[in-house]
Amino acid sequence: MGVRLLGIVGACLLAVATSVLAVPGVASVEVVTVPFRIDPASYGNPNGSFDVPPVRCAVRIGETEGSVTITGNKPEGWGCLIYAQVDWSNLTTGASGTARMSDGLNGFPPEAVLTTGSGQVALVLHPLPGPPMTPGFTTFFVP
Repeated sequence: MGVRLLGIVGACLLAVATSVLAVPGVASVEVVTVPFRIDPASYGNPNGSFDVPPVRCAVRIGETEGSVTITGNKPEGWGCLIYAQVDWSNLTTGASGTARMSDGLNGFPPEAVLTTGSGQVALVLHPLPGPPMTPGFTTFFVP
């Protein structure tokens, strides 16, 4: 009886030790990029004007829980406007806010980090100041 009890206790200790030492897998969130554009010509000409092509921006989702980064859709984050105003509204929670794109100086592409919280978010990017432009608009889900 004592040997059998010792065997059961040993098996339990082995099970506990292996479960404590086992590291559970951490779920990684994939970073998703949602592109959107701003048409710089008057009245929202989808081809831009002769001297200014459409501005290509993007929303990077999944880098940090509850927040997103607005940046350019070209390599290394270039392509979006500097000093643009970003208005956002979380349609799930009712939270809203305003931010401003950075200046794009010293080799850093213009971007804005928004702490929107989780939920469905709508975003409008307004060029400031400048020629008449159609604001860029997009919606996305923030985990």
